[in-house]
Amino acid sequence: MSSLFLAIDGGNSKTDVVLADTGGTVHGHARGPGSSPHHLGLAGSIELLDELVGKAVGGQALPVERVELFLAGADLPAEVAALTKAVTARGWARHCAVDNDTFALLRAGVESAGTGAVAVVCGAGINCVGRTGDGRSVRFPSLGEITGDWGGGHHLAQLALWHAARGEDGRGPATALTAAVAAHFGRATVEDVGIGIHLGEIPPRRVDELTRVLFAVAAGDAVAQRVLDEQADEIVAYVRVAVTRLDLATTALPVVLGGGVLRGGWDQLGPRITAGVTAVAPRARLTFVDDPPVVGAALSALDALGAPESAYPVLRAAVREAAA
Repeated sequence: MSSLFLAIDGGNSKTDVVLADTGGTVHGHARGPGSSPHHLGLAGSIELLDELVGKAVGGQALPVERVELFLAGADLPAEVAALTKAVTARGWARHCAVDNDTFALLRAGVESAGTGAVAVVCGAGINCVGRTGDGRSVRFPSLGEITGDWGGGHHLAQLALWHAARGEDGRGPATALTAAVAAHFGRATVEDVGIGIHLGEIPPRRVDELTRVLFAVAAGDAVAQRVLDEQADEIVAYVRVAVTRLDLATTALPVVLGGGVLRGGWDQLGPRITAGVTAVAPRARLTFVDDPPVVGAALSALDALGAPESAYPVLRAAVREAAA
């Protein structure tokens, strides 16, 4: 008899909730905005997740058998413990498992739960986890600049604006970003853009749109290209540290990559990332995951509930279609 479960991936920019069963059937799906407690606080994150769970389950009575929640902002053991307590109190499921959303990407990129791998997500933010076949793992605090983080869509967009402003007033080298950023916001100068943001005429959230501008001008602009090269090198640095700590540098392990920045900019970032990863882990197999990360959450639920092997490809396809 099939058991019902909830699979949840909560990122910085969007959240997917899937109700499915261990036979591979998806019964419900809901999507909403980002649910990271770093942005919403613990209570705000749980309230948003509760609303989306309600939409996904429809008339299905709760609790289901299990919930697998992978959440951006579940970075420290204390945060994972607090989230687990809060999710358990909601009564969505009889058994709850909570971890960082990068583990959902890792699971989506490997064939089985026991496969050792390293995963790097570069979306709105950036993070990395690694795990060996015997269960050892490595992870990073991922708390932003205070823990040494660099890159991701938010940061790249801010750098595009920063370089555009400095290129305009002479503090930095001339760059095509100057004209492109001003034109993107319909302003005569980048200084006007900055003033518009300061005065509230341009919503600050729109700065994130500049990631696309950065990629668009990079092919013919040295300043923009240097930023993308640094992003690629940062991804390689994560892989290097992870495989070194886990003693996997000489093994044929999967290196799983995902996230919106990599999805949209792979043609520009991919060659440098591939060369860099090959230099630090010559036998590594790069895998780009285009499936939504909630696929990994769903597969993790199948692992925990002892689902038959036949359910895995069925569920992967069903969740992919539901979250498309």
